[in-house]
Amino acid sequence: MNFLNLLKIAYRALLRNKTRALLTMLGVIIGIASVIAMVSIGQSSSKSINDQISSMGTNLIMVMRSWQRQGGVNVGSGNVQTMTARDVDAIRENCRHISMVSPVVNASGQIVFGVNNWPGNIRGGNAEYMAINKFEVTSGTNFTEDDVRNSAKVCLIGATVVNNIFPDGENPVGKIIRFGKIPLKVIGVLKGKGQNQMGQDQDDVVIAPYTTVQKRVLAINYLHMIMASATSEQVAMEATAEVESAMRIYHRQGATDDFQVRTQQEMLNMMNSVTGFLTALLAAIASISLVVGGIGIMNIMYVTVTERTREIGLRMAIGAKNRDILRQFLFESTILSLIGGVIGIFLGLALSYVASWILSWPFMVSGTSISVSFLVCAATGVFFGWYPARRAASLDPINALRYE
Repeated sequence: MNFLNLLKIAYRALLRNKTRALLTMLGVIIGIASVIAMVSIGQSSSKSINDQISSMGTNLIMVMRSWQRQGGVNVGSGNVQTMTARDVDAIRENCRHISMVSPVVNASGQIVFGVNNWPGNIRGGNAEYMAINKFEVTSGTNFTEDDVRNSAKVCLIGATVVNNIFPDGENPVGKIIRFGKIPLKVIGVLKGKGQNQMGQDQDDVVIAPYTTVQKRVLAINYLHMIMASATSEQVAMEATAEVESAMRIYHRQGATDDFQVRTQQEMLNMMNSVTGFLTALLAAIASISLVVGGIGIMNIMYVTVTERTREIGLRMAIGAKNRDILRQFLFESTILSLIGGVIGIFLGLALSYVASWILSWPFMVSGTSISVSFLVCAATGVFFGWYPARRAASLDPINALRYE
């Protein structure tokens, strides 16, 4: 029995029971669509996170206060006050793979202009802070090193702050706002950046000279963080080692470091690991419905063999061999699974596109996942159709012809 005859027989068998065939394929359709959608959504989320991290530059290096231990217990990093401006100078002087470096201090408080107010954050840095974090000024100008040295009461504000304390569309540049009780002159407005990979609004910020935040807002003389930028992504590891070495100049030798150095690449690897695990987990859960669909195919093929017992006996009586009957029913189950798989692939892609559009993620399609899904459909049809086909092929032709 050639391939064309097998195809014609399978086609007629499916048309004979269209509703039953569609219901049988439903399990495979749902299974394949779920797997395709989960893999595509996982890849889209990973791409979105990668793009956001890369937008800050994978050559970004952060020096943070380290968790301290007392008696074997972590007591936090809030009281660690050892990072100062001299560490910034040490990094600048001793790290040849570092192009820019900035001290960072943060505070939260109420931002006020006239009768409008908004709870926000103020970040302090030097003139290089903007370039390190890829902030752009759409109107006005950045503060200067003179502003840093003089602890000038100037600031730049993000789009979210502008929208909430200047709701009438007034130009903020040149206006005096208050952060808590400290008056600050707005000298620039930042270009919108949207949310970061953690879902935080990057436009809900006031940026000022770090000395201004230190002395006038927080009344401290230490830093919360140091941010630096390697000369290129290729030398980020060498730059990190140089920063660690420079930091130890003014910190304890031979003891546990009271600081930790982190890179964007580490964050990128961590996020990829998490999203990859979640994608695999969701795809594995979704694939359970494929097993259910395969069981449905096996069940319906059993019913088909029973219904067509006389047909099987007649084919055997006119010369069909056992292997011909086996191929016939195995081919039918495989065709059933493949049609369901093709429909499931298109449905999964449609669901992925809708999800990516709603979440504003890039639409990612994996050719590998589609190919694997197609092969899995064929394997499902063969695996779950084998036993019913084998049963049909093993029927005695005389008993089959007598079957009512």
